[in-house]
Amino acid sequence: MAEKCAVVFDCGSTNITVIAVSTEGRILASASRPNDFAPDPAGPEGWLAWSMDALWQRICGACNEMLCHIPGVEPIAATVTTWGADGAPVRADGSLAYPAIAWACPRTEDLAARWPSVMDLWETYRETGYQIIPFNTLLKMMWLRENAPAALDDAACWMMMPGLFSHMLCGEMSIDPTAAGTTMAVDMSARAWSPKMLALAGLTPEFFPRWVEPGGVIGQLSASAAKDTGLPAGIPVVACGHDTQFAAIGACARPGEAILSSGTWDILMLRDPNYNPTRLGFDEGVLIELDSQPGLWNPQFLMMASGVLEWLRDLAFADLAGRPDPYAIMVAEAEKVGPGSGGVMVVPSFVPSTGPTKKHSTRGTVLGLELATTRGHLYRATLEGLGYQLKQALGILGGATGYDIRALRVVGGGSKNPLWNRLRADITGLPVVTIAQKEATVLGAAIFALVGAGEFASVDEAQDAVRGGEEMIYPGPDASLYEEPYQRYCQVPPALEDYYRSA
Repeated sequence: MAEKCAVVFDCGSTNITVIAVSTEGRILASASRPNDFAPDPAGPEGWLAWSMDALWQRICGACNEMLCHIPGVEPIAATVTTWGADGAPVRADGSLAYPAIAWACPRTEDLAARWPSVMDLWETYRETGYQIIPFNTLLKMMWLRENAPAALDDAACWMMMPGLFSHMLCGEMSIDPTAAGTTMAVDMSARAWSPKMLALAGLTPEFFPRWVEPGGVIGQLSASAAKDTGLPAGIPVVACGHDTQFAAIGACARPGEAILSSGTWDILMLRDPNYNPTRLGFDEGVLIELDSQPGLWNPQFLMMASGVLEWLRDLAFADLAGRPDPYAIMVAEAEKVGPGSGGVMVVPSFVPSTGPTKKHSTRGTVLGLELATTRGHLYRATLEGLGYQLKQALGILGGATGYDIRALRVVGGGSKNPLWNRLRADITGLPVVTIAQKEATVLGAAIFALVGAGEFASVDEAQDAVRGGEEMIYPGPDASLYEEPYQRYCQVPPALEDYYRSA
């Protein structure tokens, strides 16, 4: 009997990867294509959009290449996970009534800046769980209403990127709640569209296509899509959605654990059974999105992470360029340096900007440099500084939600660094759990695809079947050494201090 697999279209804004995942959660094969937005031909220089034709070519090229590596394996389902916030109005025949505006396009920045004159910021946050960010989908809809109203009037519906890709696969229009939750147009507490928010763009909930929960079957792979992708016609196309939410599922987090999806940026999040927008969360830039399963929400916090390590690699370890694993050498040099990095300290700047578009600073400060300082000191100090930043973020997220965080589950590329994981445990005082499968988003999407294909009866059953080995890293004897420098240099944000004083 042929081995079965789910095919995951993991579509990021910088790379599109197509992956075959076995029913045991093993990655059998993958292939990628670089991805990027394009200049919007209808706009001035600097406007950016997505070319659906180019996206489809990348998807199909990667899929055909991936299939070459798994002869004899039977794909039984396909699913799509993508970045959030981007989408487009779609006519009844499936054509776009306006190009999909890219998240990096500046055209909505003015609208974001004048949002306080449209709606109170705190009221917006309570309704939608969202801060005001220029790429929010609702701002694009409002921009279209003001500048290209025919695009909305001619459209039959609005689809987000997962829906646009799924439509190309099966011809059915749909939207899933995880992608909808990134629009700033959802009543977050109700897990449904917000008529109040949509009215700002002259829209109603009826403007959107069928709402399909993750794991639900949208349709079957069409004959034309089968020819283009190389997949068998008729297999179910299963709803997934926004990539962040599926990393939480693939991480197989247990109650009481926070999830850290660690890459260039770290996303610290919870699977919280309560929707509880608080003033602290609002003040400190916490976002709240819909979980992939009803009855749960994902409060989350975004902060710079491996991007700092990449900067330091290019600055101080340039001689390692071209080596197969430069980070192994960097870790080895840092391992020779004791806790506290010989007095060198990297202090994250953790002060959110004021105004309607809150964004945490990526600046930092280096203290304690001397003539004996080596690049190993700097690398370890940077890892320690990121650990202090994580400790602050855990305090904010726990304080804002009331969630009792008892452990930290780390997934993504940043979970492969053993020194960083040990420092995370020592500095935060929490056990750190890592899993064998680092591609948590892909695994989470595959879990829903396999449920949609009928391979498993539930997400819980699928998680049990694919759950691989786990490693638990407990705070060690060095943990107490980090408390004094943290208290001295990494001050608790004032809003959190006020919260604890009044609690």
